Amino acid sequence: MKLHYQLHGSGTPLVILHGLFGTLENWGSQIKALSEHFQVVAVDLRNHGRSPHAERTDYEVMAEDVISLLDDLGLDCVNLMGHSMGGKVAMQLALNHPERLKKLIVVDISPVIYPHHHQDVLTGLFSIDLEQIKSRTQADQQLSTYIEEPGVRAFLLKNLYKDDNKQFQWRMNLATLSQEYKHISAAPSGSPFSGKTLFIKGANSDYIQAEHRNAILALFPQATYKVIQDAGHWPHAEKPAIFTQLVIKFLAD
Repeated sequence: MKLHYQLHGSGTPLVILHGLFGTLENWGSQIKALSEHFQVVAVDLRNHGRSPHAERTDYEVMAEDVISLLDDLGLDCVNLMGHSMGGKVAMQLALNHPERLKKLIVVDISPVIYPHHHQDVLTGLFSIDLEQIKSRTQADQQLSTYIEEPGVRAFLLKNLYKDDNKQFQWRMNLATLSQEYKHISAAPSGSPFSGKTLFIKGANSDYIQAEHRNAILALFPQATYKVIQDAGHWPHAEKPAIFTQLVIKFLAD
């Protein structure tokens, strides 16, 4: 699996992984800010963005995809940061290959099993008639029946593109992501990662909860955490300046 990626800046490598239904472009403002301090490697995970599609989507294979990319780039040891699903990929990589990491940053996700909470999203995405829509506005109108929040719809519809026949298609492998959702909901597992780890939580998000503390410390005994006030599940986009400062300080210490 040859993942699509972008390189920005110079210095110590910082690999960044996006969440479910996302792409590396979701990290745009952070890539710009962080590339002033690090060599940023922004990655599209399998079945997302411009990376290849495959039937299997679980954390073991997604972590190995990233390792293969590091090998191809000649990067022996990096800092690694992942958001949501990408945070679980990052955790699994740390558990499987601790020697490849300097430090780990996990954004608004815990190493636990989550109940299925994307059914409305999946139903809404499958409801869009790609053969009939002529614009993103029409797609947005169809999706609004299932998803009320305009920002969430805009995030999801970034996956739409027009092929050579001017037909709308999904960049993400929607069918496989739906079929493999149980693996995406699963928890990473393995021997504890003894390296320094930072969990960043949006104060208004419920993805990281107090009852997850034991699960976090069992796998990441050196974990610390920071809470960004007035932010939800996307603190890197909602409070970008504060987020950037936290990342730079943690990686510099």
